[in-house]
Amino acid sequence: MLILGIDTSCDDTAASVVEDGVKIISNIVSSQTDIHTKYGGIVPELASRRHIEMIWPVVDEALKSAGIKFEGLSAIAVCHGPGLIGSLLVGCSFAKALCFSKNIPLVAVNHLEGHVFSAFLEDPRPEFPFISLVASGGHTSLYRVDGFGRYTELGRTRDDAAGEAYDKVSKLLGLGYPGGPVIDKLASEGNPGAIDFPRAYLPESFDFSFSGVKTAVLHYVRAAISSQPSALSDIAASFQACVIDVLVRKTEWAIRKEGIRRVTLSGGVSANSELRRRMKKMGEERDVEIFIPSVSLCTDNAAMIAAAGFHYFNAGRLAGMDLNPKAYLPL
Repeated sequence: MLILGIDTSCDDTAASVVEDGVKIISNIVSSQTDIHTKYGGIVPELASRRHIEMIWPVVDEALKSAGIKFEGLSAIAVCHGPGLIGSLLVGCSFAKALCFSKNIPLVAVNHLEGHVFSAFLEDPRPEFPFISLVASGGHTSLYRVDGFGRYTELGRTRDDAAGEAYDKVSKLLGLGYPGGPVIDKLASEGNPGAIDFPRAYLPESFDFSFSGVKTAVLHYVRAAISSQPSALSDIAASFQACVIDVLVRKTEWAIRKEGIRRVTLSGGVSANSELRRRMKKMGEERDVEIFIPSVSLCTDNAAMIAAAGFHYFNAGRLAGMDLNPKAYLPL
């Protein structure tokens, strides 16, 4: 069963062909990083315009790389939210046009659901139930996953997502955009204990909050102007340690409360080398299975949309031509 996945939720135009929800046949991603870097962040209007230019070339390349034509597809799965509404409109409109003209079934996939199912695209694959931590530029959430369509939100961010905090702190330190990779690299050269930035553990819940550490970095940098400032690498390492401490600790709490010893980590922030190391270390210490996709499957991609879309199609849950994207779409 071959599913063509399409994702235009943010600034990456992506298309992928996946077999039976687990085997990647092709996976094409067109990045817009060069376009948005000079603005210090994503410009929604520019993102949607670029999607319009790239959607057909990317889908065409995904089909050619897979060696199939539209007639060989079982269905087309498209991300319909959450995300930038202008970007989502491009993907949804294109997918509906293809399905209508080629008489192919259409399924709609939640972007967060795609991240959850990215763990099934590589061996070993988790068994249900498991705890899923989704950490990205727009979302930081903990879920209990008991099966396809059976999700319980345990906690989510109350303000900034982890990836958003990375981008804002990077901009504050003059390191550029995107912030995740540059802070990850710089932090490896610094002392994570140099500065004691606050950790918002919110012990009464599994929710996250990263606006406080972002503000703490701002105040530290302002105060350092009139004194001897720490090295940028120490600031980056201390900030990163703060964020990762919270992510790992909250996941540990969820493991204990739910009594589940399987954890998946996904989303753009899961590409962070220190987070991957710390999460694996926690798994070894707590005798917990940790499943982390390859870096290429952590950031936005269409293979994860196709993987989740397979289950929708298999269950007969098809979308109609009246499908509309939604900027806010909880899982």
